[in-house]
Amino acid sequence: MARLKGLLKIEGTLDQLTFYKTKDGHLVKTKSSIAADRIANDANFQRTRENGSEFGNAATAGKLVRDALRNLLATASDYRVTSRLTQLMRSIIDYDTTSARGSRNVGVAIANASAKALLKGFDFNINAILGAILFKPYTLTAATGVVNIAGFVPLNDIAVPTGATHVSLVSAWAKVDFTAGTYEVQQSNIVNLPIDATSTAVVLTPAAVPTGTGINLFVLEIEFFQQVNNVQYSLKNGAYNAMNIIEVS
Repeated sequence: MARLKGLLKIEGTLDQLTFYKTKDGHLVKTKSSIAADRIANDANFQRTRENGSEFGNAATAGKLVRDALRNLLATASDYRVTSRLTQLMRSIIDYDTTSARGSRNVGVAIANASAKALLKGFDFNINAILGAILFKPYTLTAATGVVNIAGFVPLNDIAVPTGATHVSLVSAWAKVDFTAGTYEVQQSNIVNLPIDATSTAVVLTPAAVPTGTGINLFVLEIEFFQQVNNVQYSLKNGAYNAMNIIEVS
């Protein structure tokens, strides 16, 4: 893949070159000369088929996480979150040490503690890393899903973007089964505060304990607003909002 420079911007296929536009600009790549049915059946492409199968599983696993957290994700994600999460899931698949190559999958791999460690700390908005937004330590009680931030002072304890007047904090507890393709999510109360020097004991409590099977994902989100005439508006379409998987178990 190459980046197209110059005044002439082409989209489409010309000879063996395919020109296309992305958010990163105009790109160009060579057109594949290998027929799809050959890749699907030729023994020489066995490794390609195996890699494709595992990549497909990684993409499905990433979509399951995004679907489970869609309500929060809508206000705190970057445009590369799909590809970043798929790439992470592909790395997690390597921890499946029992399935045959081409059949390795996230559902088996995620039982490994090292695989869980890879998923923990994932930021859904690469432009707003939780660790660079929230300075105050928080605690998570895994048995109840409750997140506590004692003595939270917005003016001192968060990186405040220009124009923000209020901040909201919310958490979620998701139980995700990558093998069955199922999930259940319980979201906490939302704590909305003016960005001032007032100290508040922030307690985020899930509505219930999620049922079902699978692993536990605990998520914390920080969302910024600007208040105008007593109405709070999301700041710059959520560009500064942080959302992070704070624990996996």
